[in-house]
Amino acid sequence: MREFSTPALVSTSGYRNVTDLVKRRLASTPQLTAFQRPTSSEGKTRWVDVSISQFDAEVSQTAQGLIAIGVQPTENVLIMSETRYEWAVAESAIWYAGGVVVPVYDTSSVTQVKNILKDSGAAVAFAGSPEQSEKLLQAAHELSIELHIEQLDDQFVALKERGQGHYEELNARREIATQDDVATIVYTSGTTGEPKAALITHGNLLGQVLNIAAAYSDVIWEGGRTIIFLPLAHVLARGLQLVCLASGMTIAHLGDPKSVVPTLSELKPTFLVVVPRVLQKIHSAAGLAASEKRLSKLWKAADSCAVNWAKDLEQGRSHSLADRVKHKIFDRLFYSRLRKLMGGELKYLLSGAAALEPSLALFFRGIGVPVVEGYGLTETTAPLTGNLPGSERAGSVGVPIPGSSVRISPQGEVLAKGVGVFAGYKNPEHNADAFVDGYFRTGDIGLLDESGRLTLKGRLKDVIVTAGGKTITPAAWENLVENEPLVAHAVTVGEGKPYLSSLIVVDNETLASWALNAGERELLELVKTSQAGVVEIDNANLRSVLAQVIQRANEQFSRSEQVRKFTVLMTDLSAGSANITATLKLKRQSFVAQASAFIDQLYLEPDTKRLKK
Repeated sequence: MREFSTPALVSTSGYRNVTDLVKRRLASTPQLTAFQRPTSSEGKTRWVDVSISQFDAEVSQTAQGLIAIGVQPTENVLIMSETRYEWAVAESAIWYAGGVVVPVYDTSSVTQVKNILKDSGAAVAFAGSPEQSEKLLQAAHELSIELHIEQLDDQFVALKERGQGHYEELNARREIATQDDVATIVYTSGTTGEPKAALITHGNLLGQVLNIAAAYSDVIWEGGRTIIFLPLAHVLARGLQLVCLASGMTIAHLGDPKSVVPTLSELKPTFLVVVPRVLQKIHSAAGLAASEKRLSKLWKAADSCAVNWAKDLEQGRSHSLADRVKHKIFDRLFYSRLRKLMGGELKYLLSGAAALEPSLALFFRGIGVPVVEGYGLTETTAPLTGNLPGSERAGSVGVPIPGSSVRISPQGEVLAKGVGVFAGYKNPEHNADAFVDGYFRTGDIGLLDESGRLTLKGRLKDVIVTAGGKTITPAAWENLVENEPLVAHAVTVGEGKPYLSSLIVVDNETLASWALNAGERELLELVKTSQAGVVEIDNANLRSVLAQVIQRANEQFSRSEQVRKFTVLMTDLSAGSANITATLKLKRQSFVAQASAFIDQLYLEPDTKRLKK
């Protein structure tokens, strides 16, 4: 199939702009809990309910403060902060005041902040910490411009005081923007090149929010609960927040992803949006815990049982009596404990931002927590496609979101059109090759099946043409290898070379546990040492383990698609570091450039890094 469209379920007519989402919820259920806000008392964190009425009042007061300090309609205002409740207040306040939101990742460098500040022309910014204020001030100083900074830490006290008496003007400001006007300018993370400023309109956000809420009513409902720990500078997290606000769900924010698991049992979310790496870590942690209790064989059997159970569900097959008995036993031993670890009330997990290994999706569905996988980009205002609850298909990213169309070009590129497709880039030069026949060029390669489900095959820019003229898309091989807990990223190289090789980037946390259990003290010390740049790991035992992983992956591909040699590397994997985006994706071009010396070695040394047969 070359093209598939899903009709819109909800019209945006009757809505002027995004602020109407909050106002309509306020009119229908003013006392409904919209947020749970963390407060500290005697060293302990307590979660306080915030109603939609309280939220609207706080947003209105903050917006009046913005008007008082001179923010004009259509003016760009920056928000640089980790994920937190105040982020949500600042964003809505900017919209209430008629402004445009420009998010900045809290991990951004001064250079990155300076580029956004210069391109956006913003004169006002919100900062989540003194360190972020300092970065903003330094960037402004280097640009020789004045920048007014408001702190999120003080809960906008000074801003609210300045805004008293601007209520009438606020009401007029809130209704200035129409659906055709820009609501936010989002600078792409730049995984494959120069970041671009995407113009996302109020209509884009409204179309996505209303249609996603209608299509996913089994996941998103009034009274449900979620935790947002993805960066709110990312359009996926912001879209999720708006969907939840409009639907009457309760939102809690966590700025540190490492604190999510301990908080799940307290907040008991009914659904979560995660990136695949989070699911990999949960799965690998369960396997490691079983290993420490000498239950590895039993865990492997439970893992296989969950996957097979989900496959039967996917194909509509009945479970045999033997399978039901095994599943019940493993549920008592493992599955129920994992569900409890995730809060005990999760009905669905939504996975996006990167490819999810099919076996992992099947595993979670098999233990009773289905994963709804979707696909989208900043330029499509997050989701473009998604699996629907009850008809999940592992390995597929689902059908077009209502109001969207997907077309496959003759070259195999995924093209997008619909309610969420942005208005274009701020720089006209960036639009030159961005669209074809009214469709946005995603840069991804994919296939549509007879039901309109999209399966991604990789990035156009990642396609490798070997010296023998073979054209290879390495994503499927890389995804298989990355399913190994020790592997954070697998990067295939070999452009113009006689064969493929791979740069295996280890997961530092998993490697530390492995080194400790394996008695590899030198390796453990290496992992504990803070390393800048890209470092090679020369450890025979580790290479042996990874060689087996690569060999198993190779067995599923033709000779020309197999990796012949590999090297093991370590780098800083924290969000926003030199080679990692804020959503934990590898900045592939940047990483390959830094690792060029190691790539050269792979093709200069004929034997040392070759796979043993």
